[in-house]
Amino acid sequence: MKTFSKLPLVALAALTFSCEQPDELAEKKAELATAKTEYHDLRVKIEALEKEISAMDTTFAKQNRKSVLITTVKSQKQPFEHYVEVTGSVLSKKNVNISAEVSGRVEEIKAMEGMHVSKGAVLARIDAESVDNSIDELEKQLELANILYEKQKRLWDKQIGTEVQYLESKNRKETLEKNLASLKTQKGKATITAPFDGTVEEVTVRLGELVQPGMPIINFVGESDLYIEGDISESYVGVLERGDSVQVEFPSLNREIDTKVTAVGAIINPDNRTFKVEVFLPKLKHVKPNMVSVLRIKDYQNQDAVTVPTNLIQRDNKGEYVYVVDNNTAKKQYVSKGETYEHVSEIKEGLKGGEAIIEKGFREVADGSKVQIVEN
Repeated sequence: MKTFSKLPLVALAALTFSCEQPDELAEKKAELATAKTEYHDLRVKIEALEKEISAMDTTFAKQNRKSVLITTVKSQKQPFEHYVEVTGSVLSKKNVNISAEVSGRVEEIKAMEGMHVSKGAVLARIDAESVDNSIDELEKQLELANILYEKQKRLWDKQIGTEVQYLESKNRKETLEKNLASLKTQKGKATITAPFDGTVEEVTVRLGELVQPGMPIINFVGESDLYIEGDISESYVGVLERGDSVQVEFPSLNREIDTKVTAVGAIINPDNRTFKVEVFLPKLKHVKPNMVSVLRIKDYQNQDAVTVPTNLIQRDNKGEYVYVVDNNTAKKQYVSKGETYEHVSEIKEGLKGGEAIIEKGFREVADGSKVQIVEN
């Protein structure tokens, strides 16, 4: 009976709590709505007062203006260099087509594409059977001519016979000797040899093929006397000269070298309005003819230049300008820009170096905006 008598009391307490909780929540919501209304009215009143006071007092307007968060970068006083960048190609002064000098069939090909050979190495041979036959015939004729000449000379020394007979025998012997020497030279041309140290690039004939004098047989490239050639815009005529320094980059090798201009073309190509520039290339491992390179030729330098990042320079109707910080205020500073290279611009006029240039946030400010410099 005691346990049963407590149940109505618990139920009554729960009912009382459930009734009190909604009332308290409703009161807080009503209180929040009232506070928001008061805040809105107060903010409107504050803004109205600020406008009225700002119209009456310009100093108050400047002091009350919100600061823009920015970062800055110093204008630098440092050496500045400008380079002309063009694509160049590695070439060889010893890139030759070796041609046949005699007629005949190709009887032997020793050269293979990609083979490295030394000067004088045999690359191919052309059949010289007809030349050999002519040499044999001339040697027999020369043998007889020598015998007749010796006999005629002995007789002439003894004042026997005529001078004409002696001169005829001598002339015949010398003529046959010259003809024999010519045939032997011709036979030597049937053997094709490397004119210098290099690499066989291409073999253009096949074994047994008939060739004629002047017909290309082998494309041969020397590994020395390499150079780089590039096309430069005609706007740089008179700017680039022989001896100018050049930075050369080989993208495929991930390598850079410093060298010089060795020759400047005197003719403008009418198709692309460029002229040729030749750059000296020292002997380098893995550098091969026709390899692509990037030439950076210095055409301007200033050892005491004022520079700023190019992206911070803006333009309006009056000209180009940057924003500098002056007493926590953004100031529009007009500048005269010089050359630009690798995202850095030379400033000819307007800056002396060391000024705080607005970097991050430079598009959010205006002339006279209050700013606050932050680290990040």
